[in-house]
Amino acid sequence: MSLRINSVAPDFTAQTSQGPINFHEWIGDGWAILFSHPKDFTPVCTTELGYMAGLVPEFTKRNTKIIGLSVDPVDRHHLWAKDIEETQGHAVTYPMIGDPELKVAKAYDMLPEAADGTAEARTAADNATVRSVFVIGPDKKVKAMLTYPMTTGRNFDEVLRLLDSIQLTAKHTVATPVNWRPGEDVIIPPSVSNEAAAAKYPNGWKTLKPYLRVVAQPT
Repeated sequence: MSLRINSVAPDFTAQTSQGPINFHEWIGDGWAILFSHPKDFTPVCTTELGYMAGLVPEFTKRNTKIIGLSVDPVDRHHLWAKDIEETQGHAVTYPMIGDPELKVAKAYDMLPEAADGTAEARTAADNATVRSVFVIGPDKKVKAMLTYPMTTGRNFDEVLRLLDSIQLTAKHTVATPVNWRPGEDVIIPPSVSNEAAAAKYPNGWKTLKPYLRVVAQPT
């Protein structure tokens, strides 16, 4: 199955470092970040998991749960978590999914259905495409996807900024411009007429071009 933005995030039942979960039930009525790793005890991923552990309070403020996935069994996750805390200074308090049979990786289109073997028989290079971030909304649909090579650490500050934009634009009919940060001006989409915009923004907006109207961020 090919995933696209606005596809329903595949549901699954799996073992995690915090016990078994049904994914959609675990998400509940909030948001979720699923981020994946090709193997335990890989250097770049170790730094990423530790950094995300430090960001947990920020995601919690945004009603967003974090869950990691690695193509290895849960018992190895527990051992890896000790290394992460020791080297990165943050304990991993979010669940880590064990995916030794590659079921979740395949469901999320990170590995082809025809991929052979189990985690035990595969290397990180075999699983190189399992390096993605999925932002999932309360409606259980995929709102954004990012995929990185194994040699490049992901920028999770950018994932937080992306989440802020997605949550804002889900609440208000606006779009965010390049490099937008919370509190900065936003864009009125072309689908909103000037009449409708006037009702929503009585203090007015700045028109740079008929299709490019800038307004203060709504609250």
